[in-house]
Amino acid sequence: MRRPAQGVGQEAPDSARLPPAVPPQPGARLMTTPPPLSARGCPMLHGAAFATSPKAVYEQLRPQGPVGWAEIAPHVHALVVTQHRAAITLLNDTSTFSKDSRLWAALANGQVPQDSPVLGMMAWRPSVLYTDGEEHARLRWAMDDCIARIDPHRLREITRRSALTLIARVIGQGRADLMSDFADVVPMLVFAELLGCPPEMTGRMVRACQGLISAGPEAAQGAAEFAGLLFELIQLRRERPGQDLTSWMINHAASLNDEESLNQLFCAVGAGVIPVAACTAWTLHLLLRDDEYAGSLAAGTLTVRRALEKALWERAPMANFSVHFARFDTHLHGVPVPARTPVLISHAAANTDPSLSQGLDYNSRAHLAWSAGPHRCPAISQATTIVQTAVETILDQLWDMALIDENPDPPLRHGPFHQCPQAMHVTFRPKSPDRIPVTALAGGTSWPAAPTPHRP
Repeated sequence: MRRPAQGVGQEAPDSARLPPAVPPQPGARLMTTPPPLSARGCPMLHGAAFATSPKAVYEQLRPQGPVGWAEIAPHVHALVVTQHRAAITLLNDTSTFSKDSRLWAALANGQVPQDSPVLGMMAWRPSVLYTDGEEHARLRWAMDDCIARIDPHRLREITRRSALTLIARVIGQGRADLMSDFADVVPMLVFAELLGCPPEMTGRMVRACQGLISAGPEAAQGAAEFAGLLFELIQLRRERPGQDLTSWMINHAASLNDEESLNQLFCAVGAGVIPVAACTAWTLHLLLRDDEYAGSLAAGTLTVRRALEKALWERAPMANFSVHFARFDTHLHGVPVPARTPVLISHAAANTDPSLSQGLDYNSRAHLAWSAGPHRCPAISQATTIVQTAVETILDQLWDMALIDENPDPPLRHGPFHQCPQAMHVTFRPKSPDRIPVTALAGGTSWPAAPTPHRP
């Protein structure tokens, strides 16, 4: 039996218990979150202005230093790391910084609104995303093992069938929204099959997941419905195990209980669907908008994978995330960091850090789109396989697509965490649906159409 990897933040407290506040080191000056800064115009990582021009907000943050204060939701403030080097330091310093959001002082003190939209991503859950030390090693062991069991050939086939299913719905229309009609839904269909959803549950899973990732009031309901479906699926797979992520997770040697299994799967889907959707969209946007890329692609001199890597540098799908909390008052590259205050990594700002070496090109994978350190994404290969296969499939079927709006910086969906276009409308010459045989589709076409996510 394999054992959890050793040496990953072993000094951290057992996150099965509420970690105590760590007293400051002798002589250290107590620091508090500075609300006066927000009153004088703290940069806002939310709202219409940020969705329209996120780069301008990052430029407002940079003068504060490698780390700066921002408002990430109404009445919710956090430190945001915008420098690549400082981000690497924090992501690898598990003795100073914790992932356990029960350390969040403002939340514990009732200073964060109970209906704050950031709680869905920042409130503690018993999963690999919010744990440290031995508990993180145990949960990461289960996650890594289960993901490693996904056969890459099967994953490509599932993705291709899912992509063809969605293309078949628009191929005769001559127009589509590559977000709501394609990029949003491909990873949902893929994950539904990987989780072992029976056909009658797939449509419900897609609808709940689309509610979960929306920016509107249906997000909370979608999250609750998605969790309920996962619980239902766990009970089903305890009775009838199969070759799927759910069965592997609940039967893993790490001995996860139902709550841990549910939250591990919730984390896997939540951390997989949205970044994959965004990366698919930005890769297509680059290939369709940039004449040099489009021409090279047509000539066979540029692979989709190279375009994908450039998109990860320029448009990190998780724009601001990797939330950490300092265990005690400290400094990060000279900037004071109060204990128990959320510190977000701006993957988007760090990837475009002006101080980065000019020798780095897009073939370098030093970007932080997948984060870094002990909590680096465990499914990079699987995520890139889904994106690459989905993009290649739609380009093969709708080779004459053209963007209706060639804006290089289309408006984003609202919220601080994800960097995803609101929409991406294209036109193409209508083609016969018979071009795609029914036998190539995901489950025939039995699952019902999912509602379009909320558009701000």
